[in-house]
Amino acid sequence: VPFSSINYGMDTSPEGRLVIREVLSAIWQGLGNGETAIFPISVFQLKAGVNYNPEDPNYDLFIESCRVSARRLFPNYVNLDAPYNLQYYKPGDYNSCVATMGCRTRVMSNVNGPEQSGSRGNFSFTTINLPKLALEAKGDLDKFWELYDYYIDLCHDYLLDRLKIIEEKHIYNYPFLMGQGVWLDSEKASPVDSIKEVLKHASYSIGFCGLAECLVALIGKHHGESEEAQKLGLEIVGHMRERTDAYTEAEHRNWSTFGTPAESTAGQFQRANKRVYGTIPGVTDRSYMTNSSHVPVYYDISAYDKIRIEAPYHALENAGHIAYIEMDGDPSKNVKAFEKVVRAMHDADMGYFSINHPVDRDPVCGYTGLIENECPHCHRKETAFGTMTVPRMKD
Repeated sequence: VPFSSINYGMDTSPEGRLVIREVLSAIWQGLGNGETAIFPISVFQLKAGVNYNPEDPNYDLFIESCRVSARRLFPNYVNLDAPYNLQYYKPGDYNSCVATMGCRTRVMSNVNGPEQSGSRGNFSFTTINLPKLALEAKGDLDKFWELYDYYIDLCHDYLLDRLKIIEEKHIYNYPFLMGQGVWLDSEKASPVDSIKEVLKHASYSIGFCGLAECLVALIGKHHGESEEAQKLGLEIVGHMRERTDAYTEAEHRNWSTFGTPAESTAGQFQRANKRVYGTIPGVTDRSYMTNSSHVPVYYDISAYDKIRIEAPYHALENAGHIAYIEMDGDPSKNVKAFEKVVRAMHDADMGYFSINHPVDRDPVCGYTGLIENECPHCHRKETAFGTMTVPRMKD
């Protein structure tokens, strides 16, 4: 299934409102037998003056989005009021609204043309294994910063080497994205032209994984446990942002800092670190490291503290970021509580966020919700039970 996304929520015209409502209705209904549709990932754009406040024209659609997400896990939310998104916003111009791709990719600033999300994309990104650098440094912060700069430079040079190969491809190699003029400026090129001029509008990103484990290796605590760790965590991510901003200014290319969506990488990095450094509590003792700048999922913390701690990283991660809050029980029974969490994330200036909660599905009747011993819809009971293990990595 193509990894795709659809961002919506901002059109206040009668036709636009109708489309938004029908998209939400389709998500609510699910697929043929009631399955939750994963793709395209559904993203609701939040904006005060458009849909966030009771007097806003699309406020009813925001409330409906909460009802749908409390049942289906989607839509996710992108916050156009966060200062780093709001700076681009122009009322009535959909291209000025930050649109998030998939699980977090963000493309907006552009030193070579219009600053917009549409008709652009990310060329590629490379991810740094932060805990490895911390373990190599053996608690020596000066050594850590030295290694960090080395690997940032390495990622930068690798991406440029990759670009040298890809930019020699031709428009005819990408008959839809460039042959049909989907990419910015590709409509000006002939089929035999190289794609070099088109790729100047792309973003080039350096990302990271395992900030929490990195902090534990350096100072003994992660950013959910200690203000000192939070300060150092922001310095680490802020340093990467300073470096990518400097690359942008020096090269006139759109470099950015990425809170990498390291689903498989989080496991691969962890296994590699464990082979080299052994099992270290809080660093390599789990099957995967913590994604990007998140507080570890196993750490006991309130939703509002998690939001407070993770929110400042979003302003630094201009290539993309996401925050997750886990809710127990069935939030569809308490949509107001669900909405309250969405508002807390919005008001903390998080850029992109989602609320996870348990969802069961009866494969016979298609009922979706929490199921105990009996399906509340068809009253079917499972008469035979087996044990099945499904490896799942939570972000």
